Amino acid sequence: MKVITILKYVFSFIGAGMLIGTLFLYQHTTTFLDGARETEGTVIALGQSRSSSSTTYYPVVTFNDARGQHIEFSSSSSSNPPAYSRGETVSVLYEVESPENARINDFMSLWGAVLILSILGGVFFLVGMGLFLVPALKNRKEAYLRKHGTIIETRFQNVEYNEGVSVNGRSPFQVITQWQNPENAEIHLFRSNNLWYDPTNHINVDTIRVFIDRNNPRKYAVDLSFLPKVAG
Repeated sequence: MKVITILKYVFSFIGAGMLIGTLFLYQHTTTFLDGARETEGTVIALGQSRSSSSTTYYPVVTFNDARGQHIEFSSSSSSNPPAYSRGETVSVLYEVESPENARINDFMSLWGAVLILSILGGVFFLVGMGLFLVPALKNRKEAYLRKHGTIIETRFQNVEYNEGVSVNGRSPFQVITQWQNPENAEIHLFRSNNLWYDPTNHINVDTIRVFIDRNNPRKYAVDLSFLPKVAG
C-alpha cells in the first residue's frame, strides 16, 4: 500500500535526522563542559512555559562571572512541579567568552535535550526500519517455504478483514483456508498475507495451495499467485 511505503521512508528519515541532531547536541555539550567554569548562582524567579495541556516552570538565575559581570540567564529545562525555588543557590557552568550561555549544573539542564531527542529519534527510526524489515522477513520466509516446504491443498473458507491492522481507517483483507492433517486429524486454519483490495470476486476455486513446514505447520505461506496484481 502506498501509504505504508511513504510512512516507512518518512519515519526512517525523521528518525535518522533526530539521531544526527542528537550527535551534534552531544558534541556541543561535551565541548561546553570541556571549557566551562563553575560558580554559584541564585534563582531569582520562576518563568512559566505554557502549552495547550500544561504549564511548566523554569528557573531564572543570576551569577557573577570571572570578570565581575552580573549575568542573568534562563534555564532551558522546565518542569512541574518546579525543580528549584526562588532564592535557592545552584551550581552554574559558563564559558568565559560567552557567560550569557550559562547552564545550571544538573543532568536535565545539560543532557535533557540529548536524552529526549535520542529517545524520539530512536522510536521513529525503529518504526521506520520495522516497516522495511517486517515485509522483507515475510518475503524471505515465504521464499524459503516455497523452496523447501511441503505443498498441501487446503479448502477455501472465506475472506475476512484483518482488524488488527489499520491504515487511514482501512483494514486489509485476508484469505482464510482450512486443512485437516491426515496424520493426526487436527484442523488447521491458514491466513494469507494482507491484501489491500477485496479478492472475493477473483477466487473461483475450492482449494488453495499452502506451503507448510512439515515439522511445524504453524510456519506456512498461502499461495495467492492466482490473484491479479494491484497496478502501481
